[in-house]
Amino acid sequence: MEEIKEKSNYCLSCKNKPCIKGCPLENDITEFIKHIKEEKYEEAYKTLCETTVLSSICGRICPHEKQCQGSCIRGIKKDPVNIGNLEAFIGDMAIKENWKIPKFKENGNKKVAIIGGGPAGLTAAAFLARNGINVTIYEKYDKLGGILYKGIPKFRLDKEILQNTISKILELGINAKYNMELEKDYTLEELQQKYDAVLLTIGANISSKMNTVGEELFGVYGGNELLEKENYPDFKNKVVAVIGGGNVAMDTARTINKLGANKVLVIYRRSESQMPAEKKEIEDAKKEGVEFLFQNNIVKIIGNEKGQVKKLECIKTELIKKEGEERQVPVNIENSNYIIDVDYVVRAVGSKTDKKILDKLNLELDNNNYVKVDENYMTSKKNVFAAGDLIGIKSTVAWAAKSGRETAKSIIRNFQKNIYKNT
Repeated sequence: MEEIKEKSNYCLSCKNKPCIKGCPLENDITEFIKHIKEEKYEEAYKTLCETTVLSSICGRICPHEKQCQGSCIRGIKKDPVNIGNLEAFIGDMAIKENWKIPKFKENGNKKVAIIGGGPAGLTAAAFLARNGINVTIYEKYDKLGGILYKGIPKFRLDKEILQNTISKILELGINAKYNMELEKDYTLEELQQKYDAVLLTIGANISSKMNTVGEELFGVYGGNELLEKENYPDFKNKVVAVIGGGNVAMDTARTINKLGANKVLVIYRRSESQMPAEKKEIEDAKKEGVEFLFQNNIVKIIGNEKGQVKKLECIKTELIKKEGEERQVPVNIENSNYIIDVDYVVRAVGSKTDKKILDKLNLELDNNNYVKVDENYMTSKKNVFAAGDLIGIKSTVAWAAKSGRETAKSIIRNFQKNIYKNT
């Protein structure tokens, strides 16, 4: 507790609150820390609940140095306030003390179905339920959480904490139907007939292709799919190359390393400073023995006579500033090619939506196959909304959660508007 007091007292309680501007959810950071200073911990929780229901989660896994802590005044000359640690502390205390998420209205007669129980779906469900809407979540797995449960390894996010956070959300009176897969166990049209509105939050968790020669060989895997399905090949004593520089690359590299690989190489075409992954995750990966090849690109994957991955041809890159580009761009250095022996290659160069499912829904998509929504998060179908990664929101938990919260507000406004029309 002394450590928490020290961390909270380090906050300057700035009047202009730059940390709030850095937080995707716009949590009132200075206010909740002020309550911690005064030892009014439940008040701190209520302050956080105004904007989020995922404090124990976001406090642990958000890229704080790029968001709230990156905007902290303290960070200009010294270390920033450890906002993430303080948020997690309050979220954990709420679980331990069984503090309830405040509810604003008793349930009325409006019903909303949410497809997908990840950060966007859970947050939307909570803010709808708090406002008296009857909510049912349709989840394809046997547990809620989405990417939190099926994408982030347990060494980064304790699953008991996740489950406790979800249980607190469900206590708002939210119903959940498990092992229910869209277009397999039910259709969008069926839900449209049963509910006043439907919200799609099925994410974008298909690994993007690298468009590299040899990508079709046995032994090439998508990082997203490996983390989601947890159906790993035998990596023991093998050499594995992970291509990419984001959090999925770090999570897969660290997971594979823990599964007994002889060597895990992260190959990234830009510099370390340009990696989108969190600094802490990069440092943790290094400490655990993961090796990095910065400013290297892959040319092709080479297989043996059985069609299995055998080698990887790489090429070194240099960073140059092109006209119109904000950051330096990697360019292959001619004649710098070299070959390394590998047993497996993991793609972690980005994520995309599941086009097969989206085609069945007959929704309007943009050029990148994200679901198109208007300013109220409504899709091309009336009273069908979408949020989170599915609509191209920045892929962090906080941004997805904000999208879910704002969509919930839009659905509520839509209901109110229709009520006024009919009176």
